[in-house]
Amino acid sequence: MMLKRLFAVFWARNKEFLRDRAAMGWNLIFPFLIVAGFAFAFTGGPAPMYKVGVYGPMPKGGFFATDYVKFFAVKNLDTTIVKVERHQLDLLLDTTHQRYWVNSKSPHGYFLEKLLHDSPQAGYRKQVVSGRQIRYVDWLIAGVIGMNVMFSALYGVGYVIVRYRKNGVLKRLKATPLSAIEFLTAQVASRLWLILAVAAVVLFGTNLFVHFAMYGSYLLLFLVFAMGAICMISMGLLIAARIASEELAEGLLNLISWPMMFLSGVWFSLEGANPWVQKLAEAFPLTHMITAARAVMLDGAGFAQVAPQLGVLLAMTVGFLIVGAALFRWE
Repeated sequence: MMLKRLFAVFWARNKEFLRDRAAMGWNLIFPFLIVAGFAFAFTGGPAPMYKVGVYGPMPKGGFFATDYVKFFAVKNLDTTIVKVERHQLDLLLDTTHQRYWVNSKSPHGYFLEKLLHDSPQAGYRKQVVSGRQIRYVDWLIAGVIGMNVMFSALYGVGYVIVRYRKNGVLKRLKATPLSAIEFLTAQVASRLWLILAVAAVVLFGTNLFVHFAMYGSYLLLFLVFAMGAICMISMGLLIAARIASEELAEGLLNLISWPMMFLSGVWFSLEGANPWVQKLAEAFPLTHMITAARAVMLDGAGFAQVAPQLGVLLAMTVGFLIVGAALFRWE
């Protein structure tokens, strides 16, 4: 008798899932989208071991045909020199004035310099730079906190509202004088303080034993995380505006969060990646939040330097809230 009841519940849940064609479709399509996206972004031969920035026309042959070296064009010489100082770039070449920059303490830079001197482009003049090495953990911490903000905002608000709608909670709230914009604003404020509190604990807690680099203002850093969190929460509200299926909501949230996590520079830099991948990354709010946070932490950037990223986050937030409020339904 117990097995019969168990099988009845099992069969009922299967029917519920199979009848929800939207959710079933996401479960089937989403893995294909992930595989196709990563195949486009990261295939094409062995990964390069070295990164060389080229300022000016890109020559052909000689040193510039070295295998396992990624050569990519740079537009701003001054900011790229800083990356050489901090070991984020192995070598920088100015092909217009026949000079190059290398960090005197970089092992990769040392070997690339030897290869350059043994190539037909041996006439380049050396410009030595030095600086504190930015460890991977120094570079990573902003991405990890940004990723945590993203998941907390999207799933902590979007998924919960869908569950409220499915369980009839929103239907009861509809009978009150509460408007949609008031409800959505309360959701943003409620989740925001919790996200920022967790971010503060992670930031200062990890610093006790990691001692990561911090050249900018903590106040500005938390403003960046606050703007990013509000934008992510607004995006979650937009996704949950009309959906009543938890499975479909989870599929949509996965469709947004996973590409954002891998293409917004959380784990690795997108410098030298496919230009289309870089353009796609600009459409994600997580990209702008992490870029601004790293600029504050690693470059000591002020408000003026991160204002473009904050402006994009603000514009996205306003757009998400307006559209989400217009599409929102209680039932």
